[in-house]
Amino acid sequence: MAQLSDDCFAFSGPLLPVADAERLIAERIAAIDGRDTVSLREAMGRVLAENIIAPVDVPSFDNSAVDGYAVRAEDLDGESEKRLKIVDRVAAGHAAAHALKAGEAIRIFTGAAMPAGADTVFMQEDCRIEGDAIVVPPGLKRGANRRLAGEDMRAGAVALPAGRRLAVQHVALAAALGLTALSVHRRVRVALFSTGDEIVEPGSWLPRATLYDSNRYLLAGLIARFGATVTDLGILSDDRHMLARAIAAAAVDHDLVLTSGGVSTGEADHVRNAIEDIGRIVFWRVAIKPGRPVAMGVVPSAENVAAFVGLPGNPVAVFVTFVRVVRPLLLQLSGALPESLIALPTRAAFAYKKRKGRREYVRVALRTAADGVVEAIKFERDGAGVLTSLTETDGLAELTEDVTTVEPGSTIGFLSYASLIG
Repeated sequence: MAQLSDDCFAFSGPLLPVADAERLIAERIAAIDGRDTVSLREAMGRVLAENIIAPVDVPSFDNSAVDGYAVRAEDLDGESEKRLKIVDRVAAGHAAAHALKAGEAIRIFTGAAMPAGADTVFMQEDCRIEGDAIVVPPGLKRGANRRLAGEDMRAGAVALPAGRRLAVQHVALAAALGLTALSVHRRVRVALFSTGDEIVEPGSWLPRATLYDSNRYLLAGLIARFGATVTDLGILSDDRHMLARAIAAAAVDHDLVLTSGGVSTGEADHVRNAIEDIGRIVFWRVAIKPGRPVAMGVVPSAENVAAFVGLPGNPVAVFVTFVRVVRPLLLQLSGALPESLIALPTRAAFAYKKRKGRREYVRVALRTAADGVVEAIKFERDGAGVLTSLTETDGLAELTEDVTTVEPGSTIGFLSYASLIG
């Protein structure tokens, strides 16, 4: 079950800065209990529960980095060509028949073990063959084109730290160490609702003044990208007591309950009050656009203390608040190391004005300008309900709290969608 403090640290008054929301998550939420042992093929996206210590050197032997000829550096003349007799041929997975002697060379292929006595490899295209000998040019340094045992990883070193969220390159390193199974944190269990009387299930009849629910599909896909499991509990009506009962029931056997809609200040927005009936609010209203009404809290039960996050109802606001609030929360719950979002400097090809003290995320597409510089173009419509603004752009321009004006040619921070959901 989730390991959270149920102390009240609610925020009221001015809007909460994004950095403070992330700090509260980092301070008050611990990783869930429980471990699994998984095969390498099942390890993608999981979070390591303990350090991986390299049991062997990688590579385990000196080997050639190129196809060419293995030689002794002491046989080379620094000023002129050198003629060396070819005495053997060694391919990857095989060993030379004898040690290299003065004046000799051995034909060698990429990945093959270096022959005893050899310390340098000439690339084949730099050599000239004359009968049973090669002629090598001057100037090659001792040790060139040789890969040393342990140059990638030394036995006994920490190959991967506990908390690493495993991507393909991490699994490949574990395989290179000869491992077949890894100890990982169990998956975070997330219960997912949409709220609102105006929302109906895709594929059903669409009455007047209603919309098909896209938020659950958006959120379920995002949650899965972070290795968690999703229990889809459908659509809840705008009823405070029904919301409270449903959220309390879901909190018993989930680590996080996630909803969208109903967290603003309207008369029909009941999520915040429902949480106050059954748990405690951590913070509400974040200084972010789109997505200001974000409620985070804890819901205790006899068996568990679950985290709760209520996101806005508009899908673009759902996406933005997920990557800025739910993303770090999921990482924290899963036992993962923090993964900072680094906005890449990009040239703006648009003008924009914003309010100071609020962090804004503008949907932009990238293009290469006539001068060869990559620049960001703003999507023409700003609405937080315009889903095509996510499908027809490449990422978000992050405009920090101190920025008030963007002019064409300004440097802005760019966050690709791949970096936000990877």
